[in-house]
Amino acid sequence: MAHPAPRRPAFAPRRTGRRHPVVATLMALPLAALLLLVFDGWETVATQASSVGAMLGR
Repeated sequence: MAHPAPRRPAFAPRRTGRRHPVVATLMALPLAALLLLVFDGWETVATQASSVGAMLGR
């Protein structure tokens, strides 16, 4: 006999749509700062941002 899928609690709303740009920026800033410190240069941060932008289709 197959097991049914686990049920989600009623109080947990389902997330739909896209993340707000400010939230996405706040999530990306620590990574950008870490890359800047580890690799010591804006070129790495710019390359990473460009790669993420290309991956997102922008």
